[in-house]
Amino acid sequence: MAVGLMALGFGVSPAQMATAIGVSLGAQGLGSMLLRGRFDWKSPLISGLSLSLLLRADGLWPFALAAALSIGSKFAIRAGDRHIFNPANFGIVLMVAFSGAAWTSTGEWGGAPWFAAMIAALGAVTCWRASRLDVPIIYLGVFAALVVGRALYLGDPLSIPALRLSHGALILFAFFMISDPVTTPMDSRQRALFVSAAAALAYIGQFHFFISDAIFYAPFAVALLRLLAGDAGAGARYQWGTAPGPLRFIFHARGRASAPAE
Repeated sequence: MAVGLMALGFGVSPAQMATAIGVSLGAQGLGSMLLRGRFDWKSPLISGLSLSLLLRADGLWPFALAAALSIGSKFAIRAGDRHIFNPANFGIVLMVAFSGAAWTSTGEWGGAPWFAAMIAALGAVTCWRASRLDVPIIYLGVFAALVVGRALYLGDPLSIPALRLSHGALILFAFFMISDPVTTPMDSRQRALFVSAAAALAYIGQFHFFISDAIFYAPFAVALLRLLAGDAGAGARYQWGTAPGPLRFIFHARGRASAPAE
């Protein structure tokens, strides 16, 4: 966030950041109190920071409403003992699709390779600690295969897909949003399918329907399909704080170690 504000000129004010983070923490506290649950400040802080990084608006109320929707979805839309949607993704999608007062910051991130590499390095450490390093690798791999395949089919120079794949917003999304350990499947095979479907939908939405925010709509749609299919609450629940296990991809045998939860 500091690099974005100082070097990239992000269009978000300190008041908007404080609103997103403050309302996220307040909504988490209220929900925990009403449901007599344990107050965990880390999750709403991450959601508030994600909204500050990825959502843009002219006033304060869109950030407040987005934060309330994001955290509220954790308590209101659940399957079993887990929430379904990535909170920040839920808030961003609803605000961009229906409010008419908010948009995403994807155009602010640029495509500087050094910046993409910095985000990827920090994100790799975070995802490894959450036992979710397979998620950005699979997501970016599938998306890259589709984008490069499209360029080869159209006869475009490979510098075009290379520029698309080094976009800071895409790297940030892959390492810090879709990799959310609570809302991705625990089983590595199901997780690979979930992530691949999100990458494919993002590609289709962006290049066939020209939806600039398709990367946000895609995981929302896949999570909704899981909910409608009755699969969202199946399996073990992620437990925060568990030591990271071995990196598992779809071709690995199902291990005993299981991941960490909310």
